[in-house]
Amino acid sequence: MSNLLELLDIRKSYGAGPGTIEVLKGITMSVGAGETIALVGPSGAGKTTLLHIMGTLDLPTGGSLLFQGEEIFRRRESALATFRNRTIGFVFQFHHLLPEFTALENVMMPGLIDRQRRRDVEEKAAALLGKVGLGHRLTHRPTELSGGEQQRVAIARALLHSPALLLADEPTGNLDRKSSDGVHDLLRQLHDELGITLIIVTHNERLASSMGKIVQLEDGRIS
Repeated sequence: MSNLLELLDIRKSYGAGPGTIEVLKGITMSVGAGETIALVGPSGAGKTTLLHIMGTLDLPTGGSLLFQGEEIFRRRESALATFRNRTIGFVFQFHHLLPEFTALENVMMPGLIDRQRRRDVEEKAAALLGKVGLGHRLTHRPTELSGGEQQRVAIARALLHSPALLLADEPTGNLDRKSSDGVHDLLRQLHDELGITLIIVTHNERLASSMGKIVQLEDGRIS
């Protein structure tokens, strides 16, 4: 298995001088292509910060992030944004769906932002909603969907550009047990079907135990 990501001594701190807060204190790890990883640990351990750096949403204070061997933070901001939009999918605890748009339109949004042909984007978005079990809910707005359905829309949106890497931050954190199990099973199914690399921050023991690897963080370090 070749490495998709390599993290070399990743550090992140806020502030300066005596008031400096160190969130990540030297994280080194490799992520193989097609691998599934759960990031676990107590609140405040640095899990979400690490996930955001992996997704290039945040810059590390020190260290290197290699994507297929390239030091990705050497790219200019505009090139980094394009890379992020086309290569990485994000699923958050809060779905961040746009309430005025339908499920189909929400899934289409990354493609429209990327100025792709509307008909092609619409066809792909509809197919993805069918894949996540919402082919019958294309015209429904978020307020007309359950929490579990909204998260499925968010997952479909994250997959629109066929990303190499899917990052999920507590994707079942706001869901009841039944909806949580449904999203968990869907993520596993999508990994198996698409071969996507999947990294999840979670406190859900069942979800974590189903991943190929569990990485435990504590006090900004891998324990």
